[in-house]
Amino acid sequence: MLLALSHADLDAAIVDLDGTMVNTLGDFAQALNRMLADLHLPAIAAPAIEHMVGKGSEHLIRSVLAHVGAADVDAVYDQAWQRYEHHYLQLNGQFAEVYPGVIEGLQALRARGLRLACLTNKPLSFARPLLAQKGLAPLFEQVFGGDSFARKKPDPLPLLKTCEALGTEPGRTLMLGDSSNDARAARAAGCPVVLVSYGYNHGEPVREVDADGFVDSLADLA
Repeated sequence: MLLALSHADLDAAIVDLDGTMVNTLGDFAQALNRMLADLHLPAIAAPAIEHMVGKGSEHLIRSVLAHVGAADVDAVYDQAWQRYEHHYLQLNGQFAEVYPGVIEGLQALRARGLRLACLTNKPLSFARPLLAQKGLAPLFEQVFGGDSFARKKPDPLPLLKTCEALGTEPGRTLMLGDSSNDARAARAAGCPVVLVSYGYNHGEPVREVDADGFVDSLADLA
């Protein structure tokens, strides 16, 4: 639940994508395992991937390569990224589902006058098509990816830059996410932060993260 925070205290919300709005674990598993097959490396199970999601594609690919025992991660990384990007762009959204309550929750925030931006560590070329395919794109004024700024979450820079783009103050801009990455970035930027209970959070209990509140569905924000 939201703690001492009301819509009157807010002008905007910045919303994470993977694990917050859309369950993309199926997309990750498909693209990564097709990449691994191309590299003649063993497959990886979806539960292992879940713990690696959230810090951007480079971190994800390097973590997967290390997990499956690639002899030299640095040497194979460029080829791995090329194959991963190829497969992900082909299947983007086909094995992903919008979480229940997401559209209703975002529509409720907009109805109360909040401006919305999507901020993800996912590459922008992956994020935009996914939002469009799942019917979420019209809800957002701004969309930024992990390659939109010099640094990614948990660095505060992406949040501060998103606030600039929205023309809002960080203290009146809510961060909605699913992980410690989102919470750490929000704390450093001076944004209030609420986390969903169902996301990835690197395999750690989300309710142990320093946040202003937790919701089981974005519809609870209504």
